[in-house]
This record gives sequence, C-alpha cells and structure tokens, in this order.
Amino acid sequence: MRAVQCHEYGDPSRLTIEDIAEPVAGPGEVIVQVEAVGLGYVDALRVRGGYQVKDPLPFIPGNEFAGRVVELGEGVPESVKGRRVMGVSRNGALAERIRLPARDCVTIPDALSSPAAGGFIVSYCTALYGLQTCGRLQPGETLAVLGAAGGVGLAAIDVGKAMGARVIALASSAAKRELALRSGADLAVDYSVADWRKHLQEAAGAYGIDMIYDPVGAPYSETAFRCLRPGGRFLVVGFAAGSIAAIPLNLPLLKRSAIVGVDWGGFVRDEPQGNVPLLQQLAEWVEQGRMHPQATSQHPLEQAPSVLQALLERRSLGKPAILVTQ
Repeated sequence: MRAVQCHEYGDPSRLTIEDIAEPVAGPGEVIVQVEAVGLGYVDALRVRGGYQVKDPLPFIPGNEFAGRVVELGEGVPESVKGRRVMGVSRNGALAERIRLPARDCVTIPDALSSPAAGGFIVSYCTALYGLQTCGRLQPGETLAVLGAAGGVGLAAIDVGKAMGARVIALASSAAKRELALRSGADLAVDYSVADWRKHLQEAAGAYGIDMIYDPVGAPYSETAFRCLRPGGRFLVVGFAAGSIAAIPLNLPLLKRSAIVGVDWGGFVRDEPQGNVPLLQQLAEWVEQGRMHPQATSQHPLEQAPSVLQALLERRSLGKPAILVTQ
C-alpha cells in the first residue's frame, strides 16, 4: 500500500510516498481503508521534530482519519465490517490502510462527509469540551475566538453558534476573516493591527465579552483578556503563536474572571468514557443541521508533503483534508 513516510525530522517538503507492507489486524483490532485525513499544525510540527513528544523514526504522519472498516481482528463483531468510521491514532493516518483498536473507531454520522469527518474529532471535541464543560457558555453570551480561521478556531465558531452564542472572530488577514464569517461568525476583527483591542471592544459593544477561546497564545492573550467583562472566562487552548503568554494575575483579580485550561486530550486520558456524551452531542447537532463541519480544502495523497509545509509556514486556512482513497 502507499503511505507517506518520515525518515528524518525536518521540513515536511522532504517527506516521501512509498509502497510499504499492509497492516494485519490483531485481536480486538480493525483495518480501516482510509478515505480522508484531516491535517493540522501539530501534524507538521511532529514531522519537523518540534512537538513535545518525538515520534520514533521512521513513521507515517497524520493522526485523524475517516474511512471504512475492511478487516477484523479476532474478537471484533462481524457487524463492524463495512462501517464508516473516524478516529484518532498516534500517527499512521497518511496511508491507504491503518490498524487500530476497534474501540477507538467512531461511527460517522450520515450527514458528515469523509473529508469533513477526517478532521472532526480533535477540533470539535476540544471546542465542545472547552465551551461547554470548562467554560459553561450560555445562549446569548458573546464569545471571541482567536486564530479563528484555523481548524481549531473554525470548530469553536461552529460549536459556539450551535450553543446559541454571538461569535466574534479574530484573524490576521482579509481572507481569514472572510472564511470565519462564512463559517458562521457574527463579526470579524483584524488582530494584526496595533489598535486591535479598540476594534474588539467596539465589536463587543457596551456589555463586553463573556468568553475568550485562545488557541494562539502570546502576544495576543493578555490584550484579549483585558477585553473580558467582569466575571468573564478565558479559555487556554494552545499556543500556536509559538510562545506562552504570561498574564498578570492582578487582571483576573480585578476583573473577577477565570482562566481555565482546556486540555481535551488529558480529559480523555483520565476519563475515557467522558468523551462519549461529547461525541453524541456533536453528532446530534450535525444531523440536525446546527453545525456544518467541512474540510476547507481537499488534496490527493501526493500533495500531503506540500500541505503540511503550508501548515507549518502558516499559509494554510482551516483544516485541509488529504483524500487517500475514494
């Protein structure tokens, strides 16, 4: 089968596509014929060797996928064969087939296409866990999303609107702001200009901002925090800008506001069954048409290295999908 291979850490443009042996399902495992893989910045960072945990070389990049179960290992019910599933693996998704435990496969809602499902779980579960479980977002509240045109930001817009919030998107280019607005944001603010705090406060109105969803980090976090209304909540999701913000603790004191960490991966590791209701809620909203997940672009497997390179260099919008087999 064909697979993308990383033999040494470095720019994703140096990845190769090779023919390798097909995986064999062990007890309790399945083989999924991969149809689509959603790629994000972390996937590119793993290839460069810049992620906090390094993958042993060589490895197949990509950890989110959608496809169809084609082979069953011992102990897996026959009814699973042929099912459309999506999942998250440590790596190995950028290949025509992937092996993983059957328990790690999630049935794809009928309303969700394979390209959309291939990048759904991490971004959307993180968004719902953050906004609902950690932040307790309420209908009618105002939510500001930093990095709104990335895969994580677009999911937060989609989930926030499904929860009844008014959403303000912050992004650094006209193309990114237009994408955020097309994806459901009510307003968009350019946070690449010097006086963006003023623009954000004007967009928020006299009442202010109830919640900030921040997957970006410094140098934007402190300024965004200062725009919260008293009693607001600041959700720390990640540090895509490359540096960790240092927010003076007098700010949450004076604003009587909360800083809450959103580590969906840690939540799932500690409470594996805790993610089930999140996925059920998300699937229900997709079927009801309250959310509209989509891949922002689609590419053949041969373009995976260049797509990862564009993600690493911040030239990509949203969460692109690699179409492996169709």
